[in-house]
Amino acid sequence: MDVRKFIKDERSIRLIERTREFAEHFFGREGTHGFSHVKRVFNLCLHIGEAEGADLEILALAALLHDIARPLESSGKVKDHAIEGARIARQYLKSMGYPAERAEAVAHAIEAHRFSGGPEPRTLEAKILSDADKLDAIGAIGVARVFMYSGEHGRSIEDSLAHFEEKILQLKELMYTETAKELARERHRFTEEFVERLRREIEGEI
Repeated sequence: MDVRKFIKDERSIRLIERTREFAEHFFGREGTHGFSHVKRVFNLCLHIGEAEGADLEILALAALLHDIARPLESSGKVKDHAIEGARIARQYLKSMGYPAERAEAVAHAIEAHRFSGGPEPRTLEAKILSDADKLDAIGAIGVARVFMYSGEHGRSIEDSLAHFEEKILQLKELMYTETAKELARERHRFTEEFVERLRREIEGEI
């Protein structure tokens, strides 16, 4: 998505583009939480943020940086990628001369984006990032990501079905913003139909 469709200020655009390059550097390989996930969350954030009247610069920066510590968590180097990602984001934005108050708003959104654990999002931007991250786990892309994860971790189809039922199908009710709730309804419907078909086929129905 072209950020210029949403943000017109050239200084802001340059900062976002530089941050995109900085963030991409952390991802050595693709996967369930690769940089393609970051780009989809970024696009969702801008779409939702425009509709909800959010600060799009803070939101864009938070979206690009929200998973930069995910590879560190996956390798066991840090316990919580959201906390570590917020720390890295603060340090990075400080080095860019970004205002401390706005850097803290970015960091809070990163800390609060997780489905499980972390603080409750207090700002509109934090709520939108959390919504966008959850939306990327629902619908066709959500189905694809569940099975990518299962392949990466040797999880069975039956275990994948349980994951859909225990987590993915609960996400629709956890959206904060009205725009995300609307987007989630259609994605949830698709996921629900897929899960029901998968369950029937596992149970041997023809």
